[in-house]
Amino acid sequence: MTTKRPQRPPRGMRPPCPTRPRAVGASLAALTLLATAGCAGADTSALGGRPADAAKLKLSPTTPPARGQLDRADWLLEDEPDSLDLDTQGTSAGRVVLTNVCERLYQLKPDMSVEPFLAEKARTPDDRTLVLTVRDGVTFHDGSELTAADVLWSLKRHADPDMEQADEFGNVKSMARTGPREITVRFKEPDALFTKALAGDAGIVWNPRQVKEAGKEFGTPGHGDACSGPYRLESWKSGDSLTIEAYEGYWGKKPLTRRVDFRWASDSALVNALKTGAADGTYAESPNTAAALRTTKGLKQYYGPSTASLVLIPTARGGLKDPAIRRALSLALDRKGIADSGYGGLVQPWASPVGAGAWGYEKRHFAAAQRKLTAVAPVSPTADDLAEAKRLVKEAGAPDDPIVIGTDSSQGRTVVANATRAALQRIGLKAQIKTVPPAQFEEFYSDPGARADIDALVGDWYISKSDPMGFYDNGLSDSSNNWVGFKDATYDRLTHRALGTLDDRRRARLTTDIQRRFVNAAVWIPVAQVPTALVLSDKLTGPPASQAYLYYPWAARLGLRKAG
Repeated sequence: MTTKRPQRPPRGMRPPCPTRPRAVGASLAALTLLATAGCAGADTSALGGRPADAAKLKLSPTTPPARGQLDRADWLLEDEPDSLDLDTQGTSAGRVVLTNVCERLYQLKPDMSVEPFLAEKARTPDDRTLVLTVRDGVTFHDGSELTAADVLWSLKRHADPDMEQADEFGNVKSMARTGPREITVRFKEPDALFTKALAGDAGIVWNPRQVKEAGKEFGTPGHGDACSGPYRLESWKSGDSLTIEAYEGYWGKKPLTRRVDFRWASDSALVNALKTGAADGTYAESPNTAAALRTTKGLKQYYGPSTASLVLIPTARGGLKDPAIRRALSLALDRKGIADSGYGGLVQPWASPVGAGAWGYEKRHFAAAQRKLTAVAPVSPTADDLAEAKRLVKEAGAPDDPIVIGTDSSQGRTVVANATRAALQRIGLKAQIKTVPPAQFEEFYSDPGARADIDALVGDWYISKSDPMGFYDNGLSDSSNNWVGFKDATYDRLTHRALGTLDDRRRARLTTDIQRRFVNAAVWIPVAQVPTALVLSDKLTGPPASQAYLYYPWAARLGLRKAG
């Protein structure tokens, strides 16, 4: 099985405050004031000028290399972490911090490729066996040596049914220490995505002694980390701040930035802190946050590959249970209009339901397959597209009841919902929008009862693996995310084959066939891909711009743009 996490909906938004000159490493007192008070009338939806041209949005996995060291950086999160134990609570805020502190058996690189890391070497004697050689010379932050026994203990903790990553181990038959620095994993069936999981949270290597000593309090304020990364957790003051500092005994390349102070601010406070120089940077979870800062002096923005996408997720409740109606809607949807009006041009019209960051291998093949899909999921519908959509509706028969679109009141989702209603009306179908509060909206993802009265959800989604097959198992007949009840024996057979195909080239060919079937059946209807947006002081550079920032020690590469 693979890990899939719906993205949190963008927050409600308020108008920016006046700016002042920016300064790297501004006082945390100033940041606290902004984070707690914000300013009257702020609005991140004020995009400021013309939107970016989504078609020309340049995606790069990295930023220019830093040339100088930095004593301290002030970094913004959109939430305080719930926990720094990603086995129990895997939130993005905690991951942004912890990826600089903890290391994994494999590493997701900025270009979204994956390679062995704490597992210095890996080999596959056969297609159901993975042998890992644990890197020598690594120490945890308490100075103790990282051993194969620690790796095995960590893997077994991740695999515990009560832990967040347990589903990654569903195909694992056994895990054992088979040499002084060797771990052997045996599978029930070949598993192409397991090493990708080891580059995520399923591959974190904990210090068992520190985890056991902290007990149930592990990962909470007042307790240290249990890791081996370039930074150690220096302090966490609940409700105030969190600080990491460079670990002097780190085995690898030393970090450029000595210390990072994290604070959290949402909506206008986050925008204002960056505008005024009270913070040095953030990875913006909402494209609208980046859009509100796009023309701000003293800031630079970088956009990178991400697996995230905006999608319409149909249900089997009413009109959209017919694949012909779903295909008609996909043909009639104005994806460019959504990108420009709802997200300031910082999302890109997209013809598949997973972003290009999933292309961790065989990139040219996946890119070519993506271009072909625009025939059924166009950037903007042509007269021919609308004529074909109307033909599909006529042959299928228009449903009697309106098609109900579920959304919350956030700017981007509201634009998508309105565009979906307009597309349905253009092809002769009745439609209405059901708007619910954000907390209730989140229930749509997990509770079938909550979505009993809607025909499509305005959703956003990302996968934790740089492999499209981490998404397409959503179309399996027995998938809990197959809300529309799509059933296709050939699709199921091909999907299981791809998940067990270890050769990247062969798996890529299978995957694009599966992708074509998924999109043609409109199991989910793709709208746009959502690049990662890094907002950074123009005095700084170095960290990755891709989604790898969730799993790669980005702060270690952060530094001054100019030496000295």
